[in-house]
Amino acid sequence: MRKLTHKELQEVRKTQVQMESTVRFPIISIIDNVRSLYNIGSIFRTSDGACIEKLILTGFTPTPPRKEIDKTALGSTNTVPWEYSESPITIIKKLKSNGYKIIVVEMTTSSKQYSKLKMNNFPCCFVFGNEIIGVSPEIIELADLCIEIPMHGSKHSLNVAVAYGIVLFEAVRILNLKK
Repeated sequence: MRKLTHKELQEVRKTQVQMESTVRFPIISIIDNVRSLYNIGSIFRTSDGACIEKLILTGFTPTPPRKEIDKTALGSTNTVPWEYSESPITIIKKLKSNGYKIIVVEMTTSSKQYSKLKMNNFPCCFVFGNEIIGVSPEIIELADLCIEIPMHGSKHSLNVAVAYGIVLFEAVRILNLKK
Protein backbone atom coordinates (compact mmCIF):
# COMPACT_ATOMS: atom_id res chain seq x y z
CA MET A 1 0.00 0.00 0.00
CA ARG A 2 1.18 3.49 -0.80
CA LYS A 3 -0.19 6.95 -1.04
CA LEU A 4 -1.28 7.99 -4.54
CA THR A 5 0.82 10.64 -6.20
CA HIS A 6 -0.61 13.99 -7.24
CA LYS A 7 -0.31 12.89 -10.88
CA GLU A 8 -2.29 9.70 -10.22
CA LEU A 9 -5.01 11.69 -8.46
CA GLN A 10 -5.18 14.18 -11.35
CA GLU A 11 -5.64 11.32 -13.85
CA VAL A 12 -8.90 10.16 -12.21
CA ARG A 13 -10.26 13.57 -11.23
CA LYS A 14 -12.99 15.09 -13.39
CA THR A 15 -12.30 18.43 -15.04
CA GLN A 16 -14.57 21.43 -14.65
CA VAL A 17 -15.91 20.77 -18.18
CA GLN A 18 -16.59 17.10 -17.38
CA MET A 19 -18.44 18.14 -14.21
CA GLU A 20 -20.90 20.15 -16.31
CA SER A 21 -22.24 16.94 -17.90
CA THR A 22 -21.82 14.62 -14.91
CA VAL A 23 -24.92 12.84 -13.64
CA ARG A 24 -25.39 14.09 -10.09
CA PHE A 25 -26.99 12.57 -7.03
CA PRO A 26 -30.62 13.69 -6.48
CA ILE A 27 -29.71 15.89 -3.53
CA ILE A 28 -30.22 19.61 -3.16
CA SER A 29 -28.92 21.41 -0.09
CA ILE A 30 -30.21 24.65 1.36
CA ILE A 31 -27.82 26.52 3.64
CA ASP A 32 -29.80 29.12 5.57
CA ASN A 33 -28.27 32.01 7.51
CA VAL A 34 -24.83 30.47 7.98
CA ARG A 35 -22.39 33.26 8.82
CA SER A 36 -18.91 31.82 8.39
CA LEU A 37 -17.31 32.31 5.00
CA TYR A 38 -14.97 29.41 5.75
CA ASN A 39 -17.92 27.12 6.54
CA ILE A 40 -19.47 28.05 3.20
CA GLY A 41 -16.22 27.29 1.38
CA SER A 42 -16.04 23.92 3.10
CA ILE A 43 -19.69 23.22 2.23
CA PHE A 44 -18.94 23.95 -1.44
CA ARG A 45 -15.98 21.56 -1.39
CA THR A 46 -18.06 18.82 0.26
CA SER A 47 -20.88 19.42 -2.24
CA ASP A 48 -18.39 18.87 -5.06
CA GLY A 49 -17.06 15.69 -3.47
CA ALA A 50 -20.58 14.33 -3.02
CA CYS A 51 -21.59 15.46 -6.53
CA ILE A 52 -24.93 16.91 -5.47
CA GLU A 53 -27.48 18.37 -7.83
CA LYS A 54 -27.46 21.89 -6.41
CA LEU A 55 -26.46 24.06 -3.47
CA ILE A 56 -28.80 26.89 -2.52
CA LEU A 57 -27.60 29.65 -0.21
CA THR A 58 -30.32 31.63 1.55
CA GLY A 59 -30.85 34.42 4.04
CA PHE A 60 -27.67 36.22 5.07
CA THR A 61 -25.42 33.32 3.99
CA PRO A 62 -22.44 34.81 2.11
CA THR A 63 -21.99 33.97 -1.55
CA PRO A 64 -19.00 33.69 -3.86
CA PRO A 65 -16.84 35.31 -4.98
CA ARG A 66 -15.13 35.94 -1.66
CA LYS A 67 -11.48 35.14 -0.91
CA GLU A 68 -12.44 33.52 2.41
CA ILE A 69 -14.89 31.17 0.65
CA ASP A 70 -12.37 30.42 -2.10
CA LYS A 71 -9.70 29.56 0.47
CA THR A 72 -11.61 26.49 1.68
CA ALA A 73 -13.67 25.80 -1.48
CA LEU A 74 -10.52 25.22 -3.58
CA GLY A 75 -12.27 25.94 -6.88
CA SER A 76 -15.47 24.02 -6.14
CA THR A 77 -17.54 27.21 -6.49
CA ASN A 78 -16.96 26.59 -10.23
CA THR A 79 -17.99 22.91 -10.21
CA VAL A 80 -21.06 22.93 -7.96
CA PRO A 81 -24.32 24.26 -9.41
CA TRP A 82 -25.48 26.89 -6.94
CA GLU A 83 -27.80 29.82 -6.53
CA TYR A 84 -28.81 32.40 -3.97
CA SER A 85 -32.34 33.08 -2.77
CA GLU A 86 -33.31 35.43 0.01
CA SER A 87 -36.16 33.17 1.16
CA PRO A 88 -35.65 29.48 1.90
CA ILE A 89 -39.42 29.05 2.34
CA THR A 90 -40.17 29.85 -1.31
CA ILE A 91 -37.51 27.38 -2.49
CA ILE A 92 -38.69 24.65 -0.10
CA LYS A 93 -42.32 24.94 -1.24
CA LYS A 94 -41.25 24.73 -4.88
CA LEU A 95 -39.04 21.69 -4.23
CA LYS A 96 -41.84 19.94 -2.30
CA SER A 97 -44.22 20.49 -5.22
CA ASN A 98 -41.59 18.89 -7.48
CA GLY A 99 -41.42 15.72 -5.35
CA TYR A 100 -38.38 16.43 -3.19
CA LYS A 101 -38.47 15.29 0.43
CA ILE A 102 -37.48 18.15 2.73
CA ILE A 103 -35.06 16.83 5.34
CA VAL A 104 -34.05 19.29 8.04
CA VAL A 105 -30.85 18.59 9.96
CA GLU A 106 -31.85 19.70 13.44
CA MET A 107 -32.55 18.33 16.90
CA THR A 108 -36.33 18.25 17.33
CA THR A 109 -38.82 16.21 19.33
CA SER A 110 -39.25 13.98 16.26
CA SER A 111 -35.70 13.77 14.89
CA LYS A 112 -34.41 10.43 13.64
CA GLN A 113 -30.76 9.48 13.49
CA TYR A 114 -29.16 10.46 10.18
CA SER A 115 -28.18 6.81 9.69
CA LYS A 116 -31.90 5.93 9.39
CA LEU A 117 -32.20 7.59 5.97
CA LYS A 118 -33.67 5.24 3.37
CA MET A 119 -33.84 5.07 -0.40
CA ASN A 120 -37.45 6.34 -0.36
CA ASN A 121 -36.19 9.64 1.13
CA PHE A 122 -34.80 10.62 -2.29
CA PRO A 123 -34.82 12.90 -4.18
CA CYS A 124 -34.31 15.17 -1.21
CA CYS A 125 -33.40 18.62 -0.07
CA PHE A 126 -31.33 18.83 3.10
CA VAL A 127 -31.67 22.05 5.07
CA PHE A 128 -28.87 23.26 7.37
CA GLY A 129 -29.18 26.34 9.53
CA ASN A 130 -27.28 28.97 11.44
CA GLU A 131 -24.24 28.00 13.51
CA ILE A 132 -25.85 29.22 16.76
CA ILE A 133 -29.64 29.07 16.43
CA GLY A 134 -29.96 26.28 13.86
CA VAL A 135 -32.90 25.92 11.50
CA SER A 136 -35.88 28.25 11.98
CA PRO A 137 -39.22 26.90 13.28
CA GLU A 138 -40.89 28.05 10.03
CA ILE A 139 -38.64 25.75 8.01
CA ILE A 140 -39.05 22.87 10.47
CA GLU A 141 -42.85 23.10 9.99
CA LEU A 142 -42.34 22.39 6.27
CA ALA A 143 -40.05 19.39 6.84
CA ASP A 144 -40.98 15.86 5.83
CA LEU A 145 -38.31 14.54 8.15
CA CYS A 146 -35.85 15.90 10.72
CA ILE A 147 -32.57 14.09 11.26
CA GLU A 148 -29.75 14.55 13.74
CA ILE A 149 -26.27 13.27 14.39
CA PRO A 150 -26.05 11.66 17.84
CA MET A 151 -23.58 13.37 20.14
CA HIS A 152 -21.73 11.46 22.85
CA GLY A 153 -19.70 14.17 24.55
CA SER A 154 -20.49 17.40 26.37
CA LYS A 155 -21.35 19.44 23.24
CA HIS A 156 -24.81 19.17 21.70
CA SER A 157 -23.81 19.76 18.08
CA LEU A 158 -21.04 19.72 15.50
CA ASN A 159 -19.75 22.55 13.32
CA VAL A 160 -22.22 23.01 10.45
CA ALA A 161 -19.63 22.17 7.79
CA VAL A 162 -18.64 18.97 9.62
CA ALA A 163 -22.28 17.93 10.08
CA TYR A 164 -22.88 18.71 6.40
CA GLY A 165 -20.15 16.29 5.34
CA ILE A 166 -21.41 13.50 7.57
CA VAL A 167 -25.00 13.79 6.34
CA LEU A 168 -24.12 14.19 2.65
CA PHE A 169 -21.79 11.23 2.51
CA GLU A 170 -24.30 9.03 4.36
CA ALA A 171 -26.86 10.02 1.71
CA VAL A 172 -24.42 9.20 -1.10
CA ARG A 173 -23.64 5.85 0.57
CA ILE A 174 -27.34 4.98 0.55
CA LEU A 175 -27.78 6.08 -3.06
CA ASN A 176 -24.74 4.02 -4.10
CA LEU A 177 -26.42 0.89 -2.67
CA LYS A 178 -28.92 1.19 -5.53
CA LYS A 179 -26.19 0.76 -8.15
